[in-house]
This record gives sequence, C-alpha cells and structure tokens, in this order.
Amino acid sequence: MLKTYWNILVFILLITSCGVKKSLHDIPDVSNYNQTIPERNQISDSTFTTENGLLTKNKYGQWELYVSGDPYQIGLQTGSLSQELMAKQETAFLGKVEELVPSKTKQYLLRKVLAWYNRKMYLHVPEEYKSEILGVSKYAGDSYDYVADDYLRLLYFHSAHDIGHALQDLALVGCSSFAAWGDKTEDSSLIIGRNFDFYAGDDFAKNKIIAFIKPTNGYNFMSVTWAGMMGVVSGMNDQGLTVTINAGKSDIPLIAKTPISILTREILQYASTIDEAIAIAKKRQVFVSESIFIGSAKDNHAVTIEVSPNNFGVYNVENSNQLICSNHFQSDAYATDENNLKQIAESHSQYRFERMEELLSETPKLTVEKAVSILRNTEGLKNKAIGYGNEKALNQLLAHHGVVFKPEQGLVWVSANPYQLGEFVAYNLHTIFKNEPSETAAKSFHNSELSIEADPFQFTQAYLDYETYRVLSREISKAISTDNHVEQNVLDELIAVNPNYWEAYYLVGTYYYKKHYYTAALQAFEKAQTKEITTVPDQEQIDWYIKKIKNKLK
Repeated sequence: MLKTYWNILVFILLITSCGVKKSLHDIPDVSNYNQTIPERNQISDSTFTTENGLLTKNKYGQWELYVSGDPYQIGLQTGSLSQELMAKQETAFLGKVEELVPSKTKQYLLRKVLAWYNRKMYLHVPEEYKSEILGVSKYAGDSYDYVADDYLRLLYFHSAHDIGHALQDLALVGCSSFAAWGDKTEDSSLIIGRNFDFYAGDDFAKNKIIAFIKPTNGYNFMSVTWAGMMGVVSGMNDQGLTVTINAGKSDIPLIAKTPISILTREILQYASTIDEAIAIAKKRQVFVSESIFIGSAKDNHAVTIEVSPNNFGVYNVENSNQLICSNHFQSDAYATDENNLKQIAESHSQYRFERMEELLSETPKLTVEKAVSILRNTEGLKNKAIGYGNEKALNQLLAHHGVVFKPEQGLVWVSANPYQLGEFVAYNLHTIFKNEPSETAAKSFHNSELSIEADPFQFTQAYLDYETYRVLSREISKAISTDNHVEQNVLDELIAVNPNYWEAYYLVGTYYYKKHYYTAALQAFEKAQTKEITTVPDQEQIDWYIKKIKNKLK
C-alpha cells in the first residue's frame, strides 16, 4: 500500500540526511571555478533571471529552469533562482520529522548512526557534482540547520531514492518504462515512454521543474526534477540519449556509495551512445539495485543497464524492436538472483510488465499520442477494473511525472499536474539550446502546438471520487494506528468511492478487527480477496487476518 508510507518515507529521509560531522574531505574545492555570486532579478512573481540563468512558470503550472556555466556556477545559478522552491521541497521532505520522531534523544542517536553510514559517500560522488551541490546549498534555508550542514544535507538527499526502495518490503518506487522503434513505430524512429511513480506526499510533486542545463563540459541536457536535486531520474541530452531509472529489489545497504541519480546524471552529461553509457555505468559503485533505461538516437535502439552492488548486466532485446521495463531485471546476469526472483514472484512488477506488453500489442505502430495513452491507463490486464490507485496499474494516480521522448527529433513531452493527467507539454531541445539562458527569457521554452491535451478523466466524477478516497483512506489509516473512532458512514463511503480497489476493504476490515468487530472484519477481508490484490505479502496479510478471525469466532 504505497500511498500509506508517508511517515516511513520521512523516516528514511531523516536517516539519509541527519547531521554528520563536517569533514574537510566532504567539501569540494571550487577555487578553479567562477566565484561570482549571481544577482537575481525578479521579473514577476513567477519569473526570475540571473546573468546566465532563467526560471519561469508556464501556463500549465510547470517550472522551467535554464542555466549554464561551470559546475559551481550551475549550482549557484540554480540555487539563486529556485531558493523558494527549494525551501518548499525541504519542508515536504522534513517537515514532519519532529512529528514522527519527537524524541530529541532518538534524533541524536539517528544522527550518530548516519554519521557512520554516510562516512564514505563523498568518495563515490564526482567532484563536479559535489561542486554543483555546494553552489546550490548556498541558498538553502536555515529551517533545517539542526538536521545537518546545508551542503551535507543536500548531498545526502540525493540518496533518498536509493534508500527508499532498498528497505525490505517497502515499495516507494514502482516505475514503468517502454520503448519502440523500427517497424514498431509509425515513422520508425525511437519513442520512449515512462512513469516515475515516486510518491513523497502531495506537496512534493506540486513544484516539479523541467531543467535545461548547459555545462561547460559534456553535453547539454534536460531533466525532470525538483528544487535541490542535481541528479537525474528522467532526462535527455542534445545527442538524443535518454536516461530513466526503474528500481529493483535490493538488500538493505550497509554503506552509502554512488547514488543512482548521480550515476545517471553522469551518463546523461557524458554519453552519446549506448556503449558510452555502459562504460560509465561500469565505473561506478552503487549501493542499491536499479534498471537504467537507455535510449539512443544514434543507435536508434534502447537497452537496460542493470546495476547492483555485486552484479552488472545489460539487457538487449533480440529480434524485436520493442523494450519493456518495470521493476525487475531481465538480463542473464540476474537469471538466478534471489532478490530478483522474489521481486518477480511477489511484487506487482511482472503484472505491470505484462500489461505493457498487452497494450503495446494492441498498438502495432506506436506514436507519441499512443504512448501517452498507455502511460495514463488505469486498468489491469484484459482491461479489468482493479480500482483507482492500484499499483498493478500503469497509472497508479500518484506519479511525480510521466514523460515521452522522441530522441532523434530532440523532442520531449512532460506531464503537467495532476499525475499524468495534465497536458503533456512539448519541448524541443534543438531549439532551446541554440540560445543562451538570457536570450530565452523573452521566448517560450515549450511548444504549445505539439503539446498533448489533458486527459478528460480528471474532469469526471470517478476522478473526484478517487481524490475523496485518498483523503478518507488517510483518515482511516490514522484512526487504525491511533485507535481513534471512525463513523460508520465514513467507512461506507470509503468503499463506495473506490469499490473495485482491494485496499478499501482491507482498511475497513483492519479497522473492524482493531475494534473487535470480528464478523464485520471477516466480511470485509473476504470481499478484499475477490479484488485484484497488489502483492503476495498483501495477500498473505489478508489471509492471516482471516485465519485469526475464524479462530476467534470458533
């Protein structure tokens, strides 16, 4: 039940960012970079400029950032322009820490543990990216100085993604990706679609940034990101190389090494072909398992690079012009990997994989519009209604963003809020990078003519009911954990607004069980069993409740 893990995520972020004693080894040397502090000009309440940077909010509610320079200057420009957004993101990450861990003693102990855990991360992050992060950190607010020094706090935020999906039985990331080319697309050129299903609370997803970076070294690139994040989760460079990430099943790491988002940033900035991307990936030591989905205009092809702390593989489809990736590995290197086999057997990864196969088979010639339609699909296999928010759906109605790439043409489409349902806003990298940031200020980043209209689903009663479900499910989950009372009409409404979702019946059953209403709880759990349950552990938990209740009713 991914959406119920907010408090656990805050705990994870506390762990990955708690105070670490500053060491001279942690601070990058930026003496060879431009030290000029950028002067920010406010054009309006949603447009800011510096000499080499621009931040503006488009009509779709997305922030568009364009900066250029050496690593330290990119960091300074980014921090100066996005400082208010960065403060909001930090609040989204850490605002509930004291609510979760109110004890000062426990906070102190966590800081001690993580001082040890993160002690070697600086050895695994390239100096230029540490320099960028140092530049950004100059504009971090003072609200969370008690957690850690600004630079270290932002540096360790880059491992939050890794830690989040590494914890056993905790799926905070359930991304889906696919690519088609040759005879599988309408014009034979490569098309890639992906959903980034990383949920860190509603506030976290409100201010996504489409960043365009023009570094002094390497290739120009774009990335879908958030303030303070210099790593890459979804991006494309001006050579037509794309990078997205899909989490795999990991053991709990014992020491932090290279965060995946930093590795993918390096690939995006310095690779123009699949072989170059593989060579970079082989250089770095990671501390979780991840599929790095690579698309290449030069190769007119896509592969997945599958990395983990002790293994490395590349999955390259043969006799097919189509590649699909969810959250398990496919290369021979992981054919007998126990974590991967467990992921396939027990998670929702294989189900989503088969759903992508099914939808792509119904679309013999993929187009951008059809790719967007697949990313927005809320149904299960054979178009079964499995409940809104079900993690077995490609569109789980929680994605931070959906994105479609057409690398050869330098085109990318990024979803506007909410989820993947807003407009998919089009950008042309070839056009954008012809100009410097200062020259772009008077022009539009996006291409309205190529943008894809919003999904009408968001204007339906079914969508409104789902949003009601989200509110009610949190209320009931809190009541379960605190043993508070919930009115019967609230329990009834929870099921009424999302009747095909197993989780609704599970929550009601759990509430009844806690209140010792065993007959009512049994009915709810047995009803949940008739729905499409997300994972094997979820199914086992329901079975456990049913067994316990039947024993009590004997």
